[in-house]
Amino acid sequence: MEIFGDEERKEVMDVLETKALFRYGYDHIRKGMWKTAEFEAEVCKQIGAKHAHAVSSGTAAVTSIMAAAGIGHGDKVIVPPYTFVAPIEAVCLAGALPIFAEIDETLCLSPEGIEASITPNTKAVLLIHMCGAAANLEGILAVCNKHNLVLLEDCGQAMGASYKGKSVGLHGAAGAFSFDYFKITTCGEGGMTITNDEQIYKNIDQVADHGHTHEGDNRGMEDHHVMGANFRMGEMNAAIGLAQMRKLPWILEQNKKNKKYIKDRLKEVKGLTFRKLGDEAGDSATYLNFFVSSKAVAEKLFDQFAKDDVEGVANWYTNMYHFINQWDHIRGMKYPAKLAIHDLEAPQDYNNLNLPKSEDVISRLISIGIQCTWTEDELVEYTDKIIGSIRKVL
Repeated sequence: MEIFGDEERKEVMDVLETKALFRYGYDHIRKGMWKTAEFEAEVCKQIGAKHAHAVSSGTAAVTSIMAAAGIGHGDKVIVPPYTFVAPIEAVCLAGALPIFAEIDETLCLSPEGIEASITPNTKAVLLIHMCGAAANLEGILAVCNKHNLVLLEDCGQAMGASYKGKSVGLHGAAGAFSFDYFKITTCGEGGMTITNDEQIYKNIDQVADHGHTHEGDNRGMEDHHVMGANFRMGEMNAAIGLAQMRKLPWILEQNKKNKKYIKDRLKEVKGLTFRKLGDEAGDSATYLNFFVSSKAVAEKLFDQFAKDDVEGVANWYTNMYHFINQWDHIRGMKYPAKLAIHDLEAPQDYNNLNLPKSEDVISRLISIGIQCTWTEDELVEYTDKIIGSIRKVL
């Protein structure tokens, strides 16, 4: 959301001038321009995926990869208690049953948390790479392989992140990204699925467009082997996303530089520890995450940040959309219609979960959002304010 310019305008005007807003067909007016297909190709090129399919949102991306991997009615899926609510909603609306497991200082599901939560009927792990950096994929893959679990990766906040040289989203069966307004690169509203599995890609392609096979040159007469939904991305959104993706290397470079400056200075402050990164080189650097000694200290620090007018600092423990202690609607499985979980036995008592590790980690967590457009003076001034507030409390 930080950088829009002539590049985005040019791509959007291409679409407006042709009037071909739909991603399929209308070859005679589009002058050879296929922005959604170009967007998908750009994602594949930059992150090394064999297949990418653009959809209407990150939620649609998660929903599509779950269906494509065969996750549905009655299947138990291990999920984290710290995430945006969308993937949890996607699990429930697919008819699957969420099992909440512990996270650790990576801010993601831990191998130990997953292992402790496996039941005889557990089918998949929905791993969310929170705050722009990868989970402990080596350990998690070992657990999934041991128990024959499908690994799906929600990388909504982690475009450009990698683990030991491989992009997030490519370590399991499929991955999902978000391109909403607040992500690393954006197209306003949108999402992307990636996979190296050709059959899963074909499944996604069909599920996301009412079962269309996209074979031949007559859309109205295409075969339909499965049911699907309308998760299509339009050419306007894709045009913005295409221009944004071309800027990703620069955005990541600036994020890493600015994050390093703040982190190096915070290392001089006693009483702070930093998020555990399994692969620091693969961090997209969209957040700097650190911990204080206790929940009480964190509460005092957030109060001090507010008094000192320090912006861009997130308290996920009290955020309505990112930690389970605020999710009354999720814990109560509240929905206007009956869900599968209402007829099936829930695998946990969601109102009385025992997740002490996750509670401890999130209650002590301070997250600083990193901007790629800070000037040097703005960066120094902002860091001075943060450190000034911290020293008043610690």
